[in-house]
Amino acid sequence: MSDFSPFREKMESAAVTEAAIRAFERNYQSLMRKESGMIPEESITPCDALPQLTDFSSDTAAYDPALLAQTVVIKLNGGLGTSMGLQKAKSLLPVKGESTFLDIIANQILHLRKETGANVRFLLMNSFSTSCDTLEHMEAYSDQDLSGADKVELMQNQIPKIDAETLKPVIWAKNESSEWCPPGHGDLYAALSGSGWLDALLAEGIKYAFVSNSDNLGAVLDAGLLEYFASTDKPFLMEVTERTEADKKGGHLAMRVEDGQLLLREVAQCAEEDIDEFQNIKKHRYFNTNSLWIRLDILKDLLDKEDGVLPLPMIQNKKTVDPRDSESTKVYQLETAMGAAIESFNGSAAVCVPRSRFAPVKTTADLFAIRTDAYVEESDGRINLSPHRNGSPLIIVLSDEYKLVDSLEGLGIPSLIEANKLTISGPVRFSDGVKVVGDVSFTNKSKETKWIAGGTYQDEKIEL
Repeated sequence: MSDFSPFREKMESAAVTEAAIRAFERNYQSLMRKESGMIPEESITPCDALPQLTDFSSDTAAYDPALLAQTVVIKLNGGLGTSMGLQKAKSLLPVKGESTFLDIIANQILHLRKETGANVRFLLMNSFSTSCDTLEHMEAYSDQDLSGADKVELMQNQIPKIDAETLKPVIWAKNESSEWCPPGHGDLYAALSGSGWLDALLAEGIKYAFVSNSDNLGAVLDAGLLEYFASTDKPFLMEVTERTEADKKGGHLAMRVEDGQLLLREVAQCAEEDIDEFQNIKKHRYFNTNSLWIRLDILKDLLDKEDGVLPLPMIQNKKTVDPRDSESTKVYQLETAMGAAIESFNGSAAVCVPRSRFAPVKTTADLFAIRTDAYVEESDGRINLSPHRNGSPLIIVLSDEYKLVDSLEGLGIPSLIEANKLTISGPVRFSDGVKVVGDVSFTNKSKETKWIAGGTYQDEKIEL
């Protein structure tokens, strides 16, 4: 075994928990053994005939207060949204009017508490990058028991970057914080255990955890799903949805031939000769929405059995120590994915959910769409497609001018309730009263900003 002691010393000096150190050590030794983590096509079989959420749940399903009182909602909130030009938590972006992702999520929790009388527990899994801004924002809910690190924060761990040449902790005197990185959302389990939150929740009588991304407003605590999870007595339930052409490069659910165990296969775990089958969406039909249901008591037992570490597949990322400097020291960043835990729980399961439960905001186009009247905020805090759209998704295509979130400021918001597809190319601004119907594109090939006059535009291509 390779010498792990320099990493342990560095992590202990930074007060990293023992649970996180052990998890990182497992991944480090996997790296040293040059484990590929490949999952050959012949070793798996597709998953078919999964239970459908629509078979046992609906928007009108009633919540069971007794089950809610045993449930914690955990939102992954570690992302900065750097791909959209942000240097703060993505969840602080305004989504509907002045309401941010965090405001909408908080209102969902508060509505549940008010309507059912159950004290639904709530945690934000913050990173060191998002903690301060997030906690400051949540102070607005201090009188409603939704603020304070001791009440709502589950802190994601940080781990050392590995010098790709020496395989020791990287040294970067220019900025010592660059020597560290997050371990991916697979850190959820070590964070729960090492922080003491797992024991504390169990002591409160909390049995069920619903985990999802803070930027996925479709992922709400569903009454029917909670009852289904509890009644089936499953230790782990993954929400999946049907793959489309847009999802063919993403990981898919499969079943191991050897023992019938469910697992996730990511593209990094796929040999080149298996890529075509990996991308075959008719064969491998389902992908992980990153919304999970976990039995906390069984997780505790499993962690105790596994010496505090879930055996998750290691994901190896090759980077530079300073991501903005391609000439800086080459490093390995080791991560794990929380959904990969599906193969760690005996009897784990998956359920196919409608696409409406998977609506993450990854781009400015996603954000722009949600800000329009094509999406509405319900009285219970949910963000849904307008009922006038009859479940039809909205397609937004923006040119490179709109890659960063600042570019949306001053753009204006047209009515898109009857739109199928809106394409914007070049610098434009929407006047008040613009309505788009069907498929419409606005193109400005000049560098001068052009205004789009109020009125209805239907199935046409507009050159400005």
